[in-house]
Amino acid sequence: MNEINGNWLSSSSNSISEARLKAKAKRRLRKNSSRDSGRGDSLSDNGDVVRGTTAAPTSPKSKLLDRKSRLGKGRGLPKKGGAGGKGVWGRSGEVYEPVVVDEKDPNYDEAQENCVYETVVPPLDERHFEKTVTPIVQEYFEHGDTNEVAEQLAELNLGSMRSAVPSLAVSLALEAKASHRELTSRLLADLYGSVLSHSDMEKSFDKLLQELPDLVLDTPGAPQLVGQFIARAVSDQILSKSYIDGYKGKVDCEYVRVTLDRAAVLLKMSMGGLRIDNQWGAGGGQRPVIQLIKEMNLLLKEYILSGDSKEAERCLRDLEVPHFHHEFVYEAVVMVLESKGEKTFKMVLQLLKCLSLSSIITVDQMRRGYKRIYMDIAEINIDVPRAYFILEQFVDKSFNMGIIDMKLRDLCPCRYKKNKGGHVISVQF
Repeated sequence: MNEINGNWLSSSSNSISEARLKAKAKRRLRKNSSRDSGRGDSLSDNGDVVRGTTAAPTSPKSKLLDRKSRLGKGRGLPKKGGAGGKGVWGRSGEVYEPVVVDEKDPNYDEAQENCVYETVVPPLDERHFEKTVTPIVQEYFEHGDTNEVAEQLAELNLGSMRSAVPSLAVSLALEAKASHRELTSRLLADLYGSVLSHSDMEKSFDKLLQELPDLVLDTPGAPQLVGQFIARAVSDQILSKSYIDGYKGKVDCEYVRVTLDRAAVLLKMSMGGLRIDNQWGAGGGQRPVIQLIKEMNLLLKEYILSGDSKEAERCLRDLEVPHFHHEFVYEAVVMVLESKGEKTFKMVLQLLKCLSLSSIITVDQMRRGYKRIYMDIAEINIDVPRAYFILEQFVDKSFNMGIIDMKLRDLCPCRYKKNKGGHVISVQF
């Protein structure tokens, strides 16, 4: 028995109170460890709280995130010496040697020992042929590089559709410009031998002759144009000279007969000096400047004789040189200055008015043409003494008809400068 504060307590009651104090201390310890797990508090055997020691993580989650060996082995180094893990192909600087085939492997197949693997491109069928080749030809009309077309076609497995390439290119060219037809003839000549054979060319033109009734619906002049393509192909030696003779006495279609007659006539004319290799002409910017000027002068002379402004408009559009229309304006005004009658004066004014309204000649090109005349009028006046007077009248009429604006009219040089009273104050030479 022990006496505490005048009370006698037994040894059993002392042990119960100590157990309660230890339980209370443990509860306080668990509560503190949940708030701050880094303190690592522990409880001594006497029930006292000991701080400063770190307790090992006991939760399942902490064990999963632990990168140390769970068996307590190893030195903490990365797995496989840094060659393992997601997205790793091996240790840096490691060179893999060729894999030696084990002939004793139960999966070993002797037939696969000398196999060669290649990329196989399926052949184009008729349904996908036009969708694939048409963009290639249309892009060629823009850049004009036959080598690029040959490379693109070589990447395709044309198969039996190889002979359809020339017929597709010609059918697209029938609806295009003359310069595109010239590009098509060059393309067929360059593809011959490397991509297309002689039999492919003959099969293609045979197909064109069979499809003439359908081509005429979209292009009324298809028989004449296909005849020119055939004559050009014979001239370029991609078709034999006996190709046309092979159809003699075997033609029932009128369109085919017209086509073959056209080709035969052109070939006979070539023997007399006609150049079939230039029958389509060169595309706009590819023509020499001197040749363009000659064609514009010829166009103006034909217009003065016929008076057909629509035909002159069509011929100017066919030249395909909208950036060079200022030269047409320049030549037209020079023709007016060198003419001796009123007919040319009025007809050129009317033609420029029509071309301005139809926007074939833009405002910028019209302005550049007039300004070039203003700059050269002094030299023109040497050969044409009345050039200043005629130009001043022509510019005033052009302004009244709405061909030029007031600013361009006021820039017109005049030989005599007058004051407000109408008296000459200076002379320009």
